[in-house]
Amino acid sequence: VAHCTNMQLTSPMEGRSRAISSSEISAIPVENLLFGVPKKGRLYDKCIKLLEGIGLEYKRPERLDVAHCTNMPITLVFLPAADIATYVGEGNVDMGITGLDVIAESVPEEEVEVVMKLGYGKCKLAVQAPVADGIRDVSYLAGKRIVTSFPTLAKRFFQKYESAATGETKIKFVSGSVEAACGLGLADAVVDLVETGTTMRAAGLEIVQNIMETEAVLICRPKSTHGEILDTIKQRIQGFITATKYQMIQYNIAKKDLEKGVKITPGKRSATVSSLEDSQFCSVSALVLKDEAARIMDELHKIGADSILIFSLSNTRM
Repeated sequence: VAHCTNMQLTSPMEGRSRAISSSEISAIPVENLLFGVPKKGRLYDKCIKLLEGIGLEYKRPERLDVAHCTNMPITLVFLPAADIATYVGEGNVDMGITGLDVIAESVPEEEVEVVMKLGYGKCKLAVQAPVADGIRDVSYLAGKRIVTSFPTLAKRFFQKYESAATGETKIKFVSGSVEAACGLGLADAVVDLVETGTTMRAAGLEIVQNIMETEAVLICRPKSTHGEILDTIKQRIQGFITATKYQMIQYNIAKKDLEKGVKITPGKRSATVSSLEDSQFCSVSALVLKDEAARIMDELHKIGADSILIFSLSNTRM
């Protein structure tokens, strides 16, 4: 990968920029894969836990947005999540973590490859209007004033409702506090992300119609020259996701009740059955979903299983 000496950490959507210093760029080994990571926001904490969970070791110097991994040829570049898809699409970084909503807003589909969904950061991009207005049909808002951080998606969505009578919908971009626009008289409705709905309800808004569902995803450049490292990272992330969803259960059970036990704990593919010194009993190990573990332990106890243990997982390979 050729690292440009004039590389900018620039937010094309928000106009913010911070140039990476020449010393930061020159310190990046040319053979390293560049991994774009959200520097703050709703995805940041989960991303940091994921990096730790997949075994990437690094130290991020204070006030710097570049960190070199010490155990793999990877350099982490901390960027606004809204810009990561653009950087991957333009080839400035090789892979990154961002939301499906950002990809749909900022880059053509063919410019980035969605490697895998990460299972967190789930929310909806929705048209929201004041509860007091009682709007039930989203077509009523065609031609009206819409404030959003997703102007491309908003424009595309409302175009199908526009006519000569409505005129073009007036889309206005703001970088934050979108939900306040209606209360301030700046908009008739907004297009914004909804996770729990707390902020939306506090602003006196309600969902008129969902536009898309989104979550965090791992993306890369098509035809990347770092295929082997990408495959390794993909395997590690998949293993970490499995570890966050599952726990290992282990218990002893009489052989006459083994069929009942395995029915309760079939495992992700199958349970592992091991012999014990007492030939009348055996030991069973299986993966169980975390949110079902307590119920499964109760059911095993009822059929006579004992020494029932639950083990947490840090990572897996399936």
